[in-house]
Amino acid sequence: MILQIALDMPLRRVFDYSWPPDVAAAMPALATGRGAPPLGVRVRVPFGRRQVIGVLVGTALESAVAANKLKAAIEILDERPVFDPVTFELLRWAADYYHHPLGEVIAAALPVSLRDGQAADDIVESWVLSAPGREELERPTNRRAAQQRALLAWLAEHAPATAERIRAHWKPGLLRALAERGWATATRSAASVAPLAAFEVRPSEVTLTEAQDQVVGAMNASFGRFAAYLLYGVTGSGKTEVYLRVIAAAIAAGGQALVLVPEIGLTPQLVARFRERFSAGVAVLHSALTGTDRRDAWRAAHAGQARIVIGTRSAVFTSLPRLALIVVDEEHDASYKQHEGFRYSARDLAVWRAQRAHVPIILGSATPSLETLENVAQARYSQLLLPQRPGAARPPHMALVDLRKHGSEQGLSQPAMQAIKQHLTAGGQVIVFLNRRGYAPSLFCNACGWVAPCAHCDARMTLHRRAARLRCHHCGATAPVPLTCGNCGQPLHPVGQGTERVEETLARLFPDAPLARLDRDTATGRGAMEVVLNRVHSGEARILVGTQMLTKGHHFPEVSLVVILDADQGLFASDYRATERLAQTITQVAGRAGRAARAGEVLIQTEFPEHPLLTRLIAEGYAGFAASALEERRQAEWPPFSRLAMLRAEAKDTAGLDGFLQAAAHGGRAWSDSAVKILGPAPALIARRADHFRAHLLIESAARGALQRFLARWLPQVETLPGPSGLRWSIDVDPLEVD
Repeated sequence: MILQIALDMPLRRVFDYSWPPDVAAAMPALATGRGAPPLGVRVRVPFGRRQVIGVLVGTALESAVAANKLKAAIEILDERPVFDPVTFELLRWAADYYHHPLGEVIAAALPVSLRDGQAADDIVESWVLSAPGREELERPTNRRAAQQRALLAWLAEHAPATAERIRAHWKPGLLRALAERGWATATRSAASVAPLAAFEVRPSEVTLTEAQDQVVGAMNASFGRFAAYLLYGVTGSGKTEVYLRVIAAAIAAGGQALVLVPEIGLTPQLVARFRERFSAGVAVLHSALTGTDRRDAWRAAHAGQARIVIGTRSAVFTSLPRLALIVVDEEHDASYKQHEGFRYSARDLAVWRAQRAHVPIILGSATPSLETLENVAQARYSQLLLPQRPGAARPPHMALVDLRKHGSEQGLSQPAMQAIKQHLTAGGQVIVFLNRRGYAPSLFCNACGWVAPCAHCDARMTLHRRAARLRCHHCGATAPVPLTCGNCGQPLHPVGQGTERVEETLARLFPDAPLARLDRDTATGRGAMEVVLNRVHSGEARILVGTQMLTKGHHFPEVSLVVILDADQGLFASDYRATERLAQTITQVAGRAGRAARAGEVLIQTEFPEHPLLTRLIAEGYAGFAASALEERRQAEWPPFSRLAMLRAEAKDTAGLDGFLQAAAHGGRAWSDSAVKILGPAPALIARRADHFRAHLLIESAARGALQRFLARWLPQVETLPGPSGLRWSIDVDPLEVD
């Protein structure tokens, strides 16, 4: 029998290995050392001059590799698979659908420690006396080793004893000393899986509205079968309370729940609410965890001990043997799409996983994606509505401020400044939203028109005054701030506003109102975001300035005014999804106002108040915008009414890059039929980034099946094409950005 191993390498194939020469020695994790190991276990194999860890994904009776060249596997590391059956199937399906190497897909689903060969299960180290140790106890007392002999006597009475238990009663170093003398030996074994710990669902002070109660009842009735629900609730309508109630029912029946959130660092309130409601069994998985914490959370989930797993997109691959429910909060958020390497959509994979596991899935949002709304229209998903905020809270009043008619100071219009003053005087808090960090987006010379460029990108450098640096937000390059123009020697001036400059202006205009700023610059350190949010929740900060980080599910009960600066950024962008993202952003940030007893007001500054997107959003809300946008997409035959893939490529040689893409396009067009169109090559919106030229091909089809069949045939041909030195390319199926 041949072992087929997936290795963590950028190669679209698996590798054949023969059985180890000494099967029993190579399979210590398996009880008998006989028979084939189950698929999904990790295997240590030779690869070149190295030993690497792979995962067994298949077996065969023959190999295309000659018998005299076929290498033998070294060791089977696991007794049981490191994935539950549905998750293992999900990984294989995702590799096929997104056309990514299976080994890299599987590796992305495992903690680093498991990729390096550490035990998948919690290992217990038990100590006993050795034969020399027992002989030592029978000898006359040796005062020089009194403490060691005392530990020997204790071990004789309590062995086998775990290392943790020994260290709890004895000084550090004693156990090591016994081991060095050969007086004690240890055995290592997987910890037995403890029975599920009793957990308590603490009572909630929240009384469900009639709509919430109906939603919870409908979802609870769907356990044990697949059902996809769009929980379409206005901002502040109590979606989280619905999640908590349904999850409690799933756990009470002995199941586990997976909760996906866009960015764990941006939703600390959500994690806190879960831990307040459930006494135990809540595990968190995200990239900011230490390797040890991530491993321990993964082990708890894999063993069934973690009742609830809350995580960012990669948590969709977590092994959960008792999965009973999946929740995708803020399902519209672009953060669920991985934009580098393995370019998957966690939301879409979560739906696939729920279907194969026969469990319900909840997709929650106040601004659902157009794809999800079309799935509702086609009866693939069921829609459940939360149309109102609970209690006395009401939707905020929204109005447009015409910047052509009103003067402004550093981006703040006169009506906005007046409204801020009024709400502060009334005791409310204010959010000022600008989706652009830094002090100013450009450093400009009025004399000759020079603008500070990035030396490595086709982009301008952003001024960060507090750090006294120019920074490129595309490649990360930095430079000192010049005092004068390098062309003509005249003074330079910051042009435009970023959150740092708006903060400075507000501090000058409202000196008695403490300020807080929330963006990538202020939330970089561990716990930095919580410090800012705590200042807002405590009432210390009266004005909060921030970027899109403010839209991620935060609850600020005292905020009564939201001012949205520069709402025009997405009105005329080249990406066809730009208007959808703009409408979602405006609706989400506006929803931070008026979430408690205070009435909410939202001012949207624009130079195009007559634009249909803005007028429809004000008059009809997000639902009105979405209906119109879906009809536009239908007429243009863009997703969700067609399927897209993008071949992205970059190289330092622009001519070689174009030649590679031209050859790829020509090869595909030579045999593709009318069901698939290849558009391009075309340069990326930022054609040069980090000293690499970037361009792409767009592949379009009306049907997913036709697109998948084309990619399966075309990509192996693309892999064989010559290209310039340093060429890098990738395929992006269902891209969120077409620029």
